[in-house]
Amino acid sequence: MPFLQWSHMYTPKHYREEDRQKIVAFMHQNEFATLVAYDGKRSIAGHFLMEVVSDDDEAIYINGHMSKANPLWKSFERNPEVLVIFQGAHTYISPTWYNHVNVPTWNYISVHAYGNPRIISDHAEYQAMLQRLVSKQETGSNPHSEYRLETLPQDIVMGQMKGTVGFQIKVTQLDANFKLSQNRDDEDYQNIIIELEKRLDDLSHGVANAMRDNRPEKTDLSLRETK
Repeated sequence: MPFLQWSHMYTPKHYREEDRQKIVAFMHQNEFATLVAYDGKRSIAGHFLMEVVSDDDEAIYINGHMSKANPLWKSFERNPEVLVIFQGAHTYISPTWYNHVNVPTWNYISVHAYGNPRIISDHAEYQAMLQRLVSKQETGSNPHSEYRLETLPQDIVMGQMKGTVGFQIKVTQLDANFKLSQNRDDEDYQNIIIELEKRLDDLSHGVANAMRDNRPEKTDLSLRETK
């Protein structure tokens, strides 16, 4: 795809992910992202819940909104390109888990999406985006939730919308770094997963699951019983 280029984020070849479907799925799973722009003097950033969508031409768009008091959106006029960073699970990898002497490292998944921003000035478009966003999050939180923007008093909705700014970013380039110990042999790879699953934190388990998904044909579940 034209937007799958590799020039902005340093990504060693064996960690580089080029499967568009896999990258977009990761973005959907980690939609609370960091938006980085330039205000003419310095870099500025904000953290926002994003909506990742794609059209029939396989273009990717990132929708979001922020407080009108946030100066970040004003930088879009002089910013031909912005960066959105999607960060997944990440954790420390101990060198004691290898079958040889080595040094510590950190495993993680990160996607950098570069694109051209625009302010959503059409009221209907902006309201529809907010309705989708609320509906998705409410359903994810409680499948039986009946809370919807459409059912709220419209004066409340309008009042809140006036205090915010909607934006859309058309993605022009994706850099995906899936650093999941791909450079390790099968024995080390499996042992890293085993050790990560012994931990109690969700981030370690998230990395272990990502490693299983990334090399399923080399991951022997039976070894979990022998280690």
